[in-house]
Amino acid sequence: MTPHPGAEPSRPVWSWIRSSPGTHIWLLIIAVTSVIVVVAPDRLEHVLLHRNSSNIHELTRHPVRALVSSAFWIENPASLAQYAVLFEVFHAPVERWLGTLRWLVIVATAHITATLISQRVVLMAIQDHRAPRSMVHVVDIGVSYGLAAAAGVLTYRLPGPWRWLYLAGIVAFFGIPLLTGGTFTDLGHAISLAVGLLAWPLTRHPHGIASRPTTHVSRET
Repeated sequence: MTPHPGAEPSRPVWSWIRSSPGTHIWLLIIAVTSVIVVVAPDRLEHVLLHRNSSNIHELTRHPVRALVSSAFWIENPASLAQYAVLFEVFHAPVERWLGTLRWLVIVATAHITATLISQRVVLMAIQDHRAPRSMVHVVDIGVSYGLAAAAGVLTYRLPGPWRWLYLAGIVAFFGIPLLTGGTFTDLGHAISLAVGLLAWPLTRHPHGIASRPTTHVSRET
């Protein structure tokens, strides 16, 4: 009996990375940009974080670049290890289950939708004098919107009662901060979670590696 050709039991780490390439390429880019932030002088670090933010100023001047680049930076490089764990817990299983294309569609939709809506809310608050004008240049970078979406869609991967317990937990985790005077980031997280939950139709017929049946080929001796 021989294992499925795609499996590499002797190299489990490499096999796991290959099963979710988008997740690990994304994480590698974030690691590189985090190193850049660490080694850059303070003034350059300030410039890099602001130029790669998806704040109102950058969205107005360079909308596509702002939306794309903001997904590859984190404000605090010290949290890189934490994000690595979260990527393995949420992004990797979803990508492995649904396939890279569907996973990417979900997280990209969440990132773009949450960013545009939350920054629109910031703009309205500035116009109504409920927020300072400096919020136009607020640092708005990071990968948390995509993580919230992945956490949402992962709901449909869990069986039976665990699904509802998990759903209650993530709704509370992202919903309570929003309902208790949350920031625009908390709003973005709630929107991203909703995008992930609304992606249910994409989970009905998954074509990722985890959904493929393992076949065994017998070999005569």
